[in-house]
Amino acid sequence: MKCLILAAGYATRLYPLTENFPKPLLTVGDKTILDWLLEDIDRSGAVDEYIVISNHKFARNFREWAARSPLPVTVLDDGTENNETRLGAVKDIQFAVDALGLRDDLLVIAGDNLLDFSLTGFIAYQREKQTTCVMRYWEESEAKLRKTGVAVVDENDLILDMQEKPAQPRSHWCTPPFYIYKASDVGLVRAGIASGCGVDAPGSFIAWLSGQTAVHAFAMPGRRYDIGNLASYEEVQRTYRGITE
Repeated sequence: MKCLILAAGYATRLYPLTENFPKPLLTVGDKTILDWLLEDIDRSGAVDEYIVISNHKFARNFREWAARSPLPVTVLDDGTENNETRLGAVKDIQFAVDALGLRDDLLVIAGDNLLDFSLTGFIAYQREKQTTCVMRYWEESEAKLRKTGVAVVDENDLILDMQEKPAQPRSHWCTPPFYIYKASDVGLVRAGIASGCGVDAPGSFIAWLSGQTAVHAFAMPGRRYDIGNLASYEEVQRTYRGITE
């Protein structure tokens, strides 16, 4: 399995903190956000390469970080230089697939989220299901539901319907940007783009894919911390204590 880290955004809501520095390399406690994520994933023994997709502006920062990492990290530069010319997460995934000829199962994660539980359980769940899988958590707020991916699932966790940023959410199950693509589904990213799925949010491809093949949704056993603005970063700095389960 390869791990693909989406890190090509410009984090404009965190300016001036991220005006000249990438959000995934901000520190929380004594580690960068990426180090928290990758050190946990590596404990599973399932991943043999970590691939960071960066924009051109921050590629050097990621390469310097990767040079210090004990893990096998490859940094890809998607060539974009500002928020207006960004490719979008789904096109960045296709860029990585093409650049490296990826054909393995693919753990795809956003590089700016933290979790207080281990992703090893999610990896084990996907191995059991043998399908593309997403994570899900219950969200009461309809305002928040309208800003994220929302899934309808059956009693066996199969996604029956999924929409990205729906005006009228059909459930309270949010799907944060943590996915495992089954190897045979990696080749469908291009077809999803060609079919008109959104490209900015990574969940747009999964919403399309769930209409083509089986996709299951793993119920998160803990909390996700989305570092979207200065206030949320300050909250994480105060409250995050690492993986607790």
